[in-house]
Amino acid sequence: MKITLLFLTVFITSYLLHIDPAYAGDTLTWEECICEAKENHPDLISAAERVKQAKRDIEIDLSSILPQVNSSASGKRGRASTAKTRNTYTYGVTGEQLVFDGFKTSSEVSNSFKIMKAVEYTYAVTSSNIRLNLRSAFTELLKAQELITLTEDIVNRRKQNLELVRLRFNAGREHKGSLLTAEADLAQAEFEAAQAERNMSIVQRELTKELGRSVKKEIKAEGNFSLGVDYGAAADFERLADETPFLKELIARKEAARYNLLSKESDFFPQVYLNASAGKTSKSFLPKNEEWSLGWAVSFPLFEGGSRIAEVSKAKSQYNQAKVDERSGRDSVLVTLESAWKNLQDGTANVSVKNKFLEAAEERSKIASVQYEQGLISFDNWIIIENNLVDAKKEYLNAEADMLINEAYWIQAIGGTLDYDKH
Repeated sequence: MKITLLFLTVFITSYLLHIDPAYAGDTLTWEECICEAKENHPDLISAAERVKQAKRDIEIDLSSILPQVNSSASGKRGRASTAKTRNTYTYGVTGEQLVFDGFKTSSEVSNSFKIMKAVEYTYAVTSSNIRLNLRSAFTELLKAQELITLTEDIVNRRKQNLELVRLRFNAGREHKGSLLTAEADLAQAEFEAAQAERNMSIVQRELTKELGRSVKKEIKAEGNFSLGVDYGAAADFERLADETPFLKELIARKEAARYNLLSKESDFFPQVYLNASAGKTSKSFLPKNEEWSLGWAVSFPLFEGGSRIAEVSKAKSQYNQAKVDERSGRDSVLVTLESAWKNLQDGTANVSVKNKFLEAAEERSKIASVQYEQGLISFDNWIIIENNLVDAKKEYLNAEADMLINEAYWIQAIGGTLDYDKH
């Protein structure tokens, strides 16, 4: 019997130690969340693939500058109406080198370079947006965890208050309305505690999404409601605006549009090529008669129905649009920066204010509870002070969470990516 129990104990312990981590809960720090999102977030992976595609576009455009070499081999059998049937075998190599095209190709390569830079800035913007959403989800989970603890404390406090009111009611020193109010306050506290528990699943789902996970499981956030740096110094909005990846993306797209216009204007120049060929041909297989040629070619379209003029006009319009998009984008960035900075300063100051209200509410509650037990204040006055304490605790928690989220919006406004916290 002892051997059997020992075997079961060892088996169960081994099972628990080797249980699939997918079924176990995670406790994640902010740094761990960042690492996981960088590795798994689908939006970031998609943005990285767009960068790769833009780099390949540059290679495609550069290839037209290099010599174009082709090889061929053929064999055929046939005859004319008055001749005998004959075989013809040919193989050879041909080459062509672009000499001049009005700088069209170089403009297209420059256009691709600028588009690649724009796509790289788009990747940074995507990373910045992911960081904002990730930080917000992480903060909401911290808040949800604290709210569960807070609501449980409120339930316990309401129970103690109800017992005190019931004692006074049974002693004939309190009326039934006060007892019913205390019971209602307890019911409200229990509802909010249950609501906080139900809300936990939602915030865990949101953080799961921002981590890039495909399967939801229990997650616990490890952290506190403190800011990473001191934001007391005034911000230089003009300088910060010029450094944001969003504005840099618009500038790169404007430059790409300018090179696209130059490319379309180059269509009005002739194209000059050098060409060469070498090969062999004969009537028998593995031909022996050598053939070669060197030459040049110039092409210039005379009439194409006005398409070149229309393409230049369209390219000019796209360039003008890109210029005003940059100006509008810069104005929007400045407004966003100033608004985010103001909200961050307000949120930081609000935490200090709410903390003072909480300290005052806790002190008043201590005094009022003693006074109520001694019959020095009425139930109506006491319960108002108790409700103020409950509200002060909730408001302080909300203020702390709002401060962190306001900080996240500020970091997103200045273009902080998932690598921001390494600085």
